[in-house]
Amino acid sequence: MNEAETLITHLIERGETVATAESLTAGLVCATLTEIPGSSAVVRGGLIVYATDLKATLAGVDEAFLAAHGAVHPEVAAQLAAGARDRCGATWGLGLTGVAGPGGQDGVAPGTVHVGLVGPGVLTVRTLDLSGDRASVRAGAVAGAFALLGEHLA
Repeated sequence: MNEAETLITHLIERGETVATAESLTAGLVCATLTEIPGSSAVVRGGLIVYATDLKATLAGVDEAFLAAHGAVHPEVAAQLAAGARDRCGATWGLGLTGVAGPGGQDGVAPGTVHVGLVGPGVLTVRTLDLSGDRASVRAGAVAGAFALLGEHLA
């Protein structure tokens, strides 16, 4: 059983749901989860917030914070996760922001990824330092998001 299948199984067993707000992965987390049969019972949906302004308007990230600190920041990942959970009515929210490369963004190095998770009694952010091309960084971000959620479902 792969990691996405394990997550879906745990969510079904627990009667819980998940939603995402994704920047650099542009829906890849949600798409990967929904490849699993039965995922419709637990995946509420996702927000693709690739553009910085959409992080505020769709996911509820504080505009002043974005203006002061940029879109690639641990607090942005936390707010994205909270926004996904709130707007999609899910038990768990995952938020991802980062730089897939090849160049940096706002002084942040390529491969820097922040994954936020918000759920019952949980608000946490993990920062990943990934290497490789865009596809590798994005795949690593998905794996990092699955690992973080999995730690709280096991």
